[in-house]
Amino acid sequence: MSEVKISAESRTEFGKGAARRIRRDSKVPGVLYGHGSDPLHLTLPGHELLLALRTPNVLIALDIDGKTNELAIPKSVQRDPIKGFLEHVDLQLVKRGETVTVEIPVHTEGELAPGGNLLEHVLNALPVEAEATHIPEAVTVSVEGLEAGASVLAKDITLPKGTKLAVEDDAVVLQVLAAQAEEAAEGEEAAGEEVAEA
Repeated sequence: MSEVKISAESRTEFGKGAARRIRRDSKVPGVLYGHGSDPLHLTLPGHELLLALRTPNVLIALDIDGKTNELAIPKSVQRDPIKGFLEHVDLQLVKRGETVTVEIPVHTEGELAPGGNLLEHVLNALPVEAEATHIPEAVTVSVEGLEAGASVLAKDITLPKGTKLAVEDDAVVLQVLAAQAEEAAEGEEAAGEEVAEA
């Protein structure tokens, strides 16, 4: 779990005009909330924040106005749908030793059994509970040799020490789909297109 230090400034201007001015300065408006305290509106450095957010559930050590130090994790990130730049970020206040619920990416390794079957990610991210300063970056699941119809359930995934599932044990995370079912669906689509053209 990486911890990234970022300097932030508290802000008192709100609304679209203020947000546009902040973004023009290559900064990002954000809100820090949690622990029953009033939301704190912040201005964060755009480039540093963008780099930090490349790590899922990154722990951000905020230096606010050079006076206050807080720990936070990103809860919601808004990006421009076309250009992809950061528009706004919501940060959740956390304390060392506190348990938080987050979603961690599910990575796979290994090859499916021969036959051209397809692996479907039913859950791209796995909800877990972990200590705020020890959130795993991801979990890796072996799909070696799995055949059509096979599923990987949440309870089948080995979690790092100190991490617990925050989803039903029998929730399907991955499943293997038969290749012919996919081909049949494509065939039906092609037939439908031919009928439409006719």
